[in-house]
Amino acid sequence: MVKPKRIGHLVLNVKDVEVSEKFYTEVLGFEISVKRPLGTFLTCGKIHHDLALFQAPEDAQPVTEGRLGLNHFAVQIEDMDELQEAYQHFKAHGVNIDRLVDHGMTKSVYFFDPDGNRIEFFCNSTETAEEGLALMRAPGRKNTELVLEEAPVS
Repeated sequence: MVKPKRIGHLVLNVKDVEVSEKFYTEVLGFEISVKRPLGTFLTCGKIHHDLALFQAPEDAQPVTEGRLGLNHFAVQIEDMDELQEAYQHFKAHGVNIDRLVDHGMTKSVYFFDPDGNRIEFFCNSTETAEEGLALMRAPGRKNTELVLEEAPVS
């Protein structure tokens, strides 16, 4: 049987590559690997590309939540401090926040990109992958609302 190692990368068809490129680089912190006629390839800085943005056809319909297809994609960040910082950064840039969730093994901020794709920024809550998997499999585990502090007013 085939045993997948990990998800390699994600490709999104977007309404406007330039608008999406700006969102993913300036707001979310991705770096441009290369621009090609078919789209822009982005990296988190460690591999050739983690995400690509392709121009959708002009008549493409927007994403509708709850329909078939992509529900969300997740981007791991380092820790709770960085998650808090990202949340405040997103709010400062007018990002459409969907929800904040404590999954137990991860803490997550869900939000939408300019085309309505849901994205999750998360950090692990356990020291090891084995602990996270055990917590995920724990009978009766439930998600709860994640409460992040508001940024101090300057």
